[in-house]
Amino acid sequence: MESSNPFPELKPALAIDQALSEASRCLYCYDAPCTRACPTHIDVPAFIKKIATGNLRGSARTILQSNVLGASCARVCPTEVLCEGACVMHDVQKKPIQIGQLQRYATDWAMSHGMKPFEPGPRRAGRVAIIGAGPAGLACAAELLRLGYEPQIFDAAATPGGLNTTGVAEYKMTSEFALREVGWLVEAGVKIKSGVRIGVDVQLADLERQFDAVFIGVGLGKVGKLGIPGEELDGVVEAIEFIEALKVRRAQARIGRHVVVIGGGNTSIDVVTQARALGADEVTLVYRRSADEMPAYKHEVELARASGCRFVYQAAPLRIVGRERVEAILLSPMLMGAPDASGRRRPEPAPGEPLTIDCDMVVAATGQEKHLALLEMLPNVKLDHGRVLVDERTMQTSNPRYFAGGDCVSGGQEVVNAVAEGKRAAVGIAAHIEALGGGVRLEVARG
Repeated sequence: MESSNPFPELKPALAIDQALSEASRCLYCYDAPCTRACPTHIDVPAFIKKIATGNLRGSARTILQSNVLGASCARVCPTEVLCEGACVMHDVQKKPIQIGQLQRYATDWAMSHGMKPFEPGPRRAGRVAIIGAGPAGLACAAELLRLGYEPQIFDAAATPGGLNTTGVAEYKMTSEFALREVGWLVEAGVKIKSGVRIGVDVQLADLERQFDAVFIGVGLGKVGKLGIPGEELDGVVEAIEFIEALKVRRAQARIGRHVVVIGGGNTSIDVVTQARALGADEVTLVYRRSADEMPAYKHEVELARASGCRFVYQAAPLRIVGRERVEAILLSPMLMGAPDASGRRRPEPAPGEPLTIDCDMVVAATGQEKHLALLEMLPNVKLDHGRVLVDERTMQTSNPRYFAGGDCVSGGQEVVNAVAEGKRAAVGIAAHIEALGGGVRLEVARG
């Protein structure tokens, strides 16, 4: 059982009769579009058919073979735009199958009944260092163990799991559950050394001497500065820190009465909805582009709107006002100019007086920074604007001994994308090790 939580679950667990009824609605499509829409390509019709016939062990096995973090993905995946978004039920104007909740039903059963998430394969020569215990690193480690290799995860954080543990809104998944899932993988053989900083506690040269390959799965860091006067005032916080405080230090977490959130992505939605749930009288989301160009998923925006959040579009933060604490924020009106390199119209200052919003808390949700200090020390690994460049088939970098996956490659996608890339990297690493003679180089060196 997950611990009591003041945030009601967005997608609660299904009861047995609900699960059986929902599974029976599935058409079990051949060449199913839901499977193709899933980045890890879970055989959705197969696992749902097994639920319908009472074979929950087989259902969970089908899920976990494709996605070893299937339990957390069932909670946090934007199924509305992935598997459920591709469901053929849309073609006949019917409600799509609740694939995410059925996936949770099967994987929760597996966890509560002592089923292993995976079985390690016969041992092969070859050791792999994995930097980062987030979804990409965990998936890479699990797949390497399945293939018979020996992975070791090194993680700078005190607790593993990455943003699954500290950065996902509580109404989607609690940190307790995220750590429980990590513990499930550890029981199956995944080894994690927490609190280990690469370049400080362990050097890359040491990893290269001890391991055949290195996987980089460090994700992204904190949200960057707004770069405006007044952001040093008490009451200005960044989004990831805000969410982490709610998840792991809830008793000490503070919430303002009038909260302004700067940003337009899904993280900004997590902030505004939780701020309202915690009792903020007024929550305003400020986005510099138009509503149509807002990157947050539509269903997430509707969730924020339903919670009582108000939106201010085409406005950019100009200055935060206050003596010692936040008292107000000034916003510059924006107009949409010519497209930029991303293809979206570039926001430009518009004529007119700044808009003032009285507030006592400002949350920056304008995008996470990259771990450049670490990435730039990787030997002969090419970067592109702070992202690690890889061969997408194998996730191998320009240094053949280094592989990478997750947000440090993509710049920020879903948990399921990180899992898919970690798993793909494991297959690439296995091929690399075998091409070297199955880790013989290291075995000889150690002998």
